[in-house]
Amino acid sequence: MNPPGPWARLRPTLALDLPLLLCIALLLATGLVTVYSAAADFPGRFAAQLRNVGIALGILWLAANVPPRQLMRCAPAVYGIGVLMLLAVQFAGVNKKGATRWLYVGFDFQPSEIMKIAMPLMLAWFFHHYRGAPRMQTFAAAAVLLALPVGLIMKQPDLGTALLVLAAGFYVIVLAGLSWRALLGLAVAGIVAIPLSWPLLHDYQRHRVMTLLNPDADPLGKGFQIKQAGIAIGAGGVSGQGWLAGTQGHLGFVPERSTDFIFSVFAEEFGLAGNCVLLGLYFLLILRGLQITAGAATPFSRLLTGAVTMILFTYAFINIGMVSGIFPVVGVPLPFISYGGTALMTLGLGCGMLMAIRREALALQRGRLG
Repeated sequence: MNPPGPWARLRPTLALDLPLLLCIALLLATGLVTVYSAAADFPGRFAAQLRNVGIALGILWLAANVPPRQLMRCAPAVYGIGVLMLLAVQFAGVNKKGATRWLYVGFDFQPSEIMKIAMPLMLAWFFHHYRGAPRMQTFAAAAVLLALPVGLIMKQPDLGTALLVLAAGFYVIVLAGLSWRALLGLAVAGIVAIPLSWPLLHDYQRHRVMTLLNPDADPLGKGFQIKQAGIAIGAGGVSGQGWLAGTQGHLGFVPERSTDFIFSVFAEEFGLAGNCVLLGLYFLLILRGLQITAGAATPFSRLLTGAVTMILFTYAFINIGMVSGIFPVVGVPLPFISYGGTALMTLGLGCGMLMAIRREALALQRGRLG
C-alpha cells in the first residue's frame, strides 16, 4: 500500500466543530470591524489585532488536535507552571500603572491569563482522579487549589482576572456535585463578607464601587469613563449612528474604547439592533458549548467543557454589565471583540479544547456504532 500523502495526513486535523467555529469566526469578524473603528487614533493597533487573531486561531487548531487524555495528563504540570509564574511576578514582575501583573520574556506576558484555563483543567483532573474519595475532603482540597492562584492574582492587584479565575474553578466545583446546601451556605457567607472585605480593598477598587453607586459624584474624574460609555450606548439608539460614525468613540470621550470598553463603541455605531445580534452570537456560542458538555465522554471532559463554556458566559456578562453601569469597572475584556493578545489566545485555547473533546465524543460514538 502507498503511504498517505501530506493532504491525507493533514485533512483529519482540519475536522473542527463547524457550529462552534462559525460562532467564533463571526465574533472575530465583528471584533475586527469594531477595533478598526475604535482604534482609529492608535496607529498599528488594527494590524496588531489581525496578528493576534491569526495566532489565536493557530492555538485553537493546535488545541483541537490534542487528545483529551493528553490534556488530562499535563493538567498538574500546567497548573504548577502557572503558580510558579505568578510567584515570579511577585519578585520580578513588570509594573504598569501601579500594578505588577506582567513578566518580561522578550515581551510583556501576563501569567494570570494562563490560570483561566489551567485552573479548570487542574480541578477537572483532580475530581476525575479522586471521585471515589470522601466528598468533604475532596471539596476542601479543591478549594485550597483554587485559593492559591486567586490569592496571588489579588496581590498584583488584578481584581478582574482574580474573579474570572475564581469563577472558572468554582464552576468545576459546582459541576462536580457540590450540594445546594453548601452553595446556599457559600452565598450567605459571601453576602456577610462584603462589608468585612471593604477595608481590604485597594483605594482604586473602593473608588470603582462608589462610582457604580453614584457615577455623578465625580463625572469629570473617577466616573468619567463609565458616564461617557453610557452616553455612547444611549446615542446608538435602535439602529446606531453607523460604522466609523460614532462621536463618543472617535472624539476620544471613552479612553479605553478599543479594549475593555469596546462595547460602548459597538453599541453607538450599531445600536440596539447590533447589540441583539452580538448577544445572539454569544448565546449560540454558549449553547454549542453546553451541547458539547452534554455529549462529553468522561467526567474530566464534562467538567472541563462545562467550566470553559461558563467562562465564556462570565466574560461577556461581566464586560457588558460593567460598560452598561450595572457592575463596578474591572479589567475584563469582551470575548473575541476587545483588542488584546493574551486574552484572545486564552479564549482560542479554551475553544480548541472544546473542539478536541467534541472530536473524542464523536470518535467513541462511531466506534460503538461500528
